Amino acid sequence: MSEGPADGQDSRREQEPARHAPETAADSRAAEPGHDTYDLYRRGLDLLGRGSAAAAAQLLERAAAAEPNSRSVLEALARAQFDARRYAAAAGNFRRIVEASPSDDYAQFGLGLALARTGDPRAAAEHLALAAAMRPDLRHYTDALRGVRATLRARAGERATSEGGASEGGMERRVGPRGEREAEDDGDNPDNAERMSGDG
Repeated sequence: MSEGPADGQDSRREQEPARHAPETAADSRAAEPGHDTYDLYRRGLDLLGRGSAAAAAQLLERAAAAEPNSRSVLEALARAQFDARRYAAAAGNFRRIVEASPSDDYAQFGLGLALARTGDPRAAAEHLALAAAMRPDLRHYTDALRGVRATLRARAGERATSEGGASEGGMERRVGPRGEREAEDDGDNPDNAERMSGDG
């Protein structure tokens, strides 16, 4: 998923390795060696880790259909969908995790990023702010929040300019192609942040 730490590591695995362990009865069944769903899940994670997000999403969709309440499978699927640029689908799956577990900072972060990519920076800022409040030590959370807030400020300025007419000298205010202000550093724009690999 994008907007990760500069070293390119997956923040979820790096920060909390135990979180990938099964957490519900459905997760436990999916994690039994030899179980078809578990095989799909592991193969999907492997593909995601190798950069084949679309193929990973296909396998993980099958795993999620078999184990719809597995948080581990839903998270992996959402990450794969995000990396495959299926942002609305990723947002939907991250939202399911957030609804079941509002204190899951990574799901809040993923939902915020996906909403930002679907063009809803206001809703994105809410979820990114929650993630950053829960884990202020994770810079990529705060960087993503800063980028979305910059987009909101730029859009507010753009609206004010269009409502107020032309600026001084008869020229309208110029902003970036999607309404964002020009970032002073790459950390201010979520699209310019470092890539983090799917699982390694």
